[in-house]
Amino acid sequence: MSSTTELVPVHKSQGHIPIAQMRAVFRPHEVAGRLDKLPPKDHESLRSTYERMLEKGPERFQVKPSGLPAMAHLYDELPNFHDVLDDLRRQLALCHDSRDALEITPMLLLGPPGVGKTHFAREVAQLLGTGLGFISMSSLTAGWVLSGASSQWKGARPGKVFETLVDGQYANPVMVVDEIDKARGEHAYDPLGALYSLLEHDTAQAFTDEFAEVAIDASQVIWVATANDERSIPEPILNRMNVFEVQMPDREAARTIAKRLYASIRGAHDWGRRFAPEPSDEVLDRVGGLAPREMRRAWMTAFGNARLAGRDEVQAGDLPEPHGKRAPIGFTH
Repeated sequence: MSSTTELVPVHKSQGHIPIAQMRAVFRPHEVAGRLDKLPPKDHESLRSTYERMLEKGPERFQVKPSGLPAMAHLYDELPNFHDVLDDLRRQLALCHDSRDALEITPMLLLGPPGVGKTHFAREVAQLLGTGLGFISMSSLTAGWVLSGASSQWKGARPGKVFETLVDGQYANPVMVVDEIDKARGEHAYDPLGALYSLLEHDTAQAFTDEFAEVAIDASQVIWVATANDERSIPEPILNRMNVFEVQMPDREAARTIAKRLYASIRGAHDWGRRFAPEPSDEVLDRVGGLAPREMRRAWMTAFGNARLAGRDEVQAGDLPEPHGKRAPIGFTH
């Protein structure tokens, strides 16, 4: 289904200009055929989908870094993801200095809540210079979220894979399936059913969304799944992925993450110039004891409290209470 043209540069990412081939993600004549067969006054949503596909055309950027991308900053910022980053570097090296497409084996990141799994997935999309699709499985109860629902159903719509490829710019977006272990099904629906074919390169080349009923080339999608517990994930899904256990960062690594986050927030805001370039060791120790997910919120609260107090440095008392504790609301007697 793919077509290749001259390599062209796309937007700059992490100091490298990604290069792209153009790849067709569907066959226009199949879409036109489906459109012609629709009854004149029925299936307006489906008609609109086909017309949008034909208007946009089938070709999307299939990008990869122009060279081995700079990753040292990720090793510093994500010290508990070194094994995952090592594997990613190996796979990037294979397509370096060649016309081969970028191939990344689907990965599953296992770890406790707040360890930074979703943040890592977003960093991968930025590193590769491609798009990002995001699906949270914890709130979903039907199998059609990935694969679409039949247009015969009221309120039916395409699935997330179809939307990301057809409405996006990229043939190889990073698709994050967040909290895959919390997927729930209703009756005969299996929320993960579509993944059996989507995670296999050969079958993903002709993935059929149940709403549009036309084949989509999803073989270039880069899959990143996250989970807290692998026991509820079907074995055939696990067998299709590289599984990495991500631990909470140790004390020194946590301090490094907290310190870099402080500098990042300070540098990203005009008000940051009013604050000291680095936090004190006492404050750094406190923030370093939090899960990576909670650190940004803690810093923002502390910056705000310090500003209200008219100070140019964050103190330990500016930090929020540990997670789970709440300050009393209302009047005290």
